[in-house]
Amino acid sequence: MKFLSLFLIALSSFVLGQDIRSIQLFNPQTNDETPVIGFNEQLILKFDDLSNSSTVYRYTLKHFDRNWQDDGLFFTEYANGSLNGLIDNFQYSFNTLQPYTNYTLAFPNDKIEPKISGNFEIIVYKDSQNKPLFTKRFSVVEDGANVALNISRTTDARRPQINQRVEVQAIGNNAALSQNINSVSLNVIQNNNWNTAVYNQRPSSSLGNKILFQQMNLTFPGNNEFYYFDNKNMNQAFDMVAGAETVEGINYTYLYPVWAFPLNYQYQPDVNGAFYFRRNDLGIERVADKEADYSWVYFALDSEKTDKEIYVLGGFNDFIPTKENQMFYDETAKKYIAKIYLKQGFYNYILATKNTDGSLNFGEINGSFWQTENLYQAYLYYRPFGRNYDGLIGYGEFRKPVR
Repeated sequence: MKFLSLFLIALSSFVLGQDIRSIQLFNPQTNDETPVIGFNEQLILKFDDLSNSSTVYRYTLKHFDRNWQDDGLFFTEYANGSLNGLIDNFQYSFNTLQPYTNYTLAFPNDKIEPKISGNFEIIVYKDSQNKPLFTKRFSVVEDGANVALNISRTTDARRPQINQRVEVQAIGNNAALSQNINSVSLNVIQNNNWNTAVYNQRPSSSLGNKILFQQMNLTFPGNNEFYYFDNKNMNQAFDMVAGAETVEGINYTYLYPVWAFPLNYQYQPDVNGAFYFRRNDLGIERVADKEADYSWVYFALDSEKTDKEIYVLGGFNDFIPTKENQMFYDETAKKYIAKIYLKQGFYNYILATKNTDGSLNFGEINGSFWQTENLYQAYLYYRPFGRNYDGLIGYGEFRKPVR
């Protein structure tokens, strides 16, 4: 696997020019990458700066409506504290070929904290928040309703790729919710992937203090279990890694090729698109924040050439298709190849194609099956008369296999 197309060489230069890498946002209580917290809870933000500098970065928060559109609120309407805070907790990498500085922020904190519920972004920047280095979504939920989900198999001859149906039941903690049912709406997503969102669902019925969402358009492709690889030990190949080497001080990880268009579902445990940084040297677990190294990871797909754009996506890149994670066809190897610079650890990924309208299809390459175990997440929003924002009154999850 010594081939390098002109594109991949150009890609290397492009990626190395980007300093900020390995962005994580997770709940320290559960080690869960679902960024939803209640009041008085915190999330942990971590990222690496590959310039290996000691820059002090800044951050601020922004509130959004239920559709992740700017709702026009002023900072003082949705947060207490300073307009921006500092990210000055950092440590330098140790015993790695790739030097970097690792940054950590626990928030909300006494400097900045939300005072209302709903959808937020944390905006990280150097000089101006209008020129962010990156943003990450998160949500703050009130203790206003218990939200339960049920997933079942569905068939639709007109849409054969749609094969899982979601039903949601919400029970308010007081009578206000059921008395203002027209102020309630629901969003449902799959595997922390907002590309899959079904937005703005209104209650289909109510029963006492229960609000039900049983409409037929709350349906999703089952897609397939995520592919995975684990390169926590880069001195040897295992867990879907076909080979590994270090050349002139740079690590390379070569994954086993995967196959397009599987005909049958095969169960494979996954973490629903998540990723975790790890380094393990001969049984010794290292501190991944500062000791996990970087590697060029080669992804491969056995397939004939198609006219579709194919992307390697997962939680590690927020399921956002870019040139960096696009696959390109190698005529000699008869494979699609992508080369991505990643911090070592355990990764889930999926191969997606882009439709002509710009939307993504997560089942065209991997297959789509009703048996697939997915994480479904329901966000219940509440905007009664007189309120100028969409509050998040309840949140629920479903992770079990469909029966």
